[in-house]
Amino acid sequence: MAGEQTPDSWAARFLRELEVVRQVSPYTLRNYRQAIAAFSQWKTQDAGREAPWPELTRDDFLSYLRQLGRQELDRSSIHLRFSALRSLYRYLLREGVVARSPLRGLILPRREQRLPIFLQEEQVARLVAAPLPPPSAVPANDDARSMGDALRDAALLEFIYSAGLRVSELCGLTVQNLDQATRQVRVMGKGRKERLLPMGMPAWDALEQYWKVTQHPRHLTWPVFLARAGLPAPIRPLTVQRRLKLHLARAGLDPDLTPHKLRHSFATHLLDRGADLRSVQELLGHSRLATTEVYTHVTTERLKRAYESAHPRA
Repeated sequence: MAGEQTPDSWAARFLRELEVVRQVSPYTLRNYRQAIAAFSQWKTQDAGREAPWPELTRDDFLSYLRQLGRQELDRSSIHLRFSALRSLYRYLLREGVVARSPLRGLILPRREQRLPIFLQEEQVARLVAAPLPPPSAVPANDDARSMGDALRDAALLEFIYSAGLRVSELCGLTVQNLDQATRQVRVMGKGRKERLLPMGMPAWDALEQYWKVTQHPRHLTWPVFLARAGLPAPIRPLTVQRRLKLHLARAGLDPDLTPHKLRHSFATHLLDRGADLRSVQELLGHSRLATTEVYTHVTTERLKRAYESAHPRA
C-alpha cells in the first residue's frame, strides 16, 4: 500500500524501475539519483524531515527553483534536476501514490542556447592517428600489451567518429552487433532504442588490425573493445575518457575535450557536406528534431560557398 512506503522507498523503487525495467543508461541513472538526492537533502534541511513526496506542493518546488537560482546553477543543470523530479512524479501517478503532479505547469528558465564544440576534419584526422606511433618509432621488442592498447584506441576513436556513437554505446558493443559484410553496426541507444548504423572502411580496417594483433577471439558475446586483451571485460567509459585525453595531447589538441565532442564532430561534418537534418537525427538517435537542429550552425559557411560559386551576382 502507498501509505506503507517511506518517502525514500518510493524514490528507491522509481530508480530501481529505471535500472531494471526501463534499463536506462548508467549516466541517466546516476543523474536522476543525484537529482533526487539533492532535492531530498534540501527539503530535509528546509523542513527538518525527509521529503514526503505525496504531500509536497507546487510551492515546495518553486522554493527549490529559487534556491537553485541563488546558487547560480546553470540552466541546463536546473532542467536536468527537474526532469528527474518530473519523471519521479509520473511514476508516483502510475502507482496511485499521488493524484496530480505538483510540478505540472511549473515554468523553468529558458535553456541557454550553447553551440556544440567540435573538431575540424583535419583535427579529427590527427586525433585518430595519435594512438599509433610512426613505424620507425616502434622498437623491435615493443611491449605487446602497449601496442594492443594503441590499436584498440585507434579503432575505438574511428568507431565513435565514423558512426557518431555515444561512449556508452561504444562500450556496450559486442561482436554480435557487427555485420562486416554490410559494414553496419547495431547499437542500443538511450531508452533501449536500437538503431542500425553504417560504418566507414577506416573504422573496419582499424578494428581488424586491433583484433588481429591482440588475437581477439571474436565470440559473439564478447565485447568489441576489451579492457585488457584476452579477458571478456569491456573497456569502461572512464577509461575511454582518460585515453582520449592522452591522445588529444599527443595530437596537439585541447585535452579537456570529451568523447562526446567526436559525436558533435560527426554530426557537424555530415551537415557541412550536405546531409539532410532528418537523416542526421536518425543516425544520432535523437527523439526530437530540435535536438539535432543545434548542429545547423555549420551549414552557414557551406551555403555561403554554394551561393558564391553559383549565383551570377555573388
